[in-house]
Amino acid sequence: MNHFLSCAVLGLSLLASALPSAAEDRPGSFDFYVLSLSWSPTFCTGGRAKENPQQCAADKDFRFIVHGLWPQNEKGYPQSCASTEPSRVPAELGRQYFDIMPSMGLIGHQWRKHGSCTGLNQADYLKATRSAYDKIKLPQQLSTLKTTETLSAEAIEQGFVAANPGLTPAAIAVSCEGSRLEEVRICLSKDLTFRPCREVDRQGCSLSRITIPPAN
Repeated sequence: MNHFLSCAVLGLSLLASALPSAAEDRPGSFDFYVLSLSWSPTFCTGGRAKENPQQCAADKDFRFIVHGLWPQNEKGYPQSCASTEPSRVPAELGRQYFDIMPSMGLIGHQWRKHGSCTGLNQADYLKATRSAYDKIKLPQQLSTLKTTETLSAEAIEQGFVAANPGLTPAAIAVSCEGSRLEEVRICLSKDLTFRPCREVDRQGCSLSRITIPPAN
């Protein structure tokens, strides 16, 4: 093999090793779940309130809702996997979850991007999402919030840790939208027990002053 051909083969080999393998996006091939709980009052600001009346109308008072139940790997995550299930979630199925995921748009997007990679069908993915949500006890300070509060990311995490035996700071991360609370992400094994997640935890917000707007 001449020098130039050898270099070309080496270059292709290095490129192939840098690309994610197809197995990473194979349904059911993941390490654990991330339950992402979105603070609805932060989401329902600006133009998003008009675009999402099911969640943000004046007569709604959602606090934490489920953004999604996400398959996750120790590094990175699969998304938009091939599935024999339809891409659209039937309304009669999705409506059963409006108390925790208050729009078909949200439910459908989460199914296509994340649920399709779980190896579950639509009904079982949404059941798993409900089970994960029901496992979490929300800190009373946040679940009954009536006025704007300011807390640190650490204090928010500690509130969840105190309310949920077995949950540790290494299994939870707070995300921020600017200086406002955006989401709380909790890592769960495939059987929905708390487990640490270094990459998710490392990417969390660490602000010492996070504004938490109240529900309507």
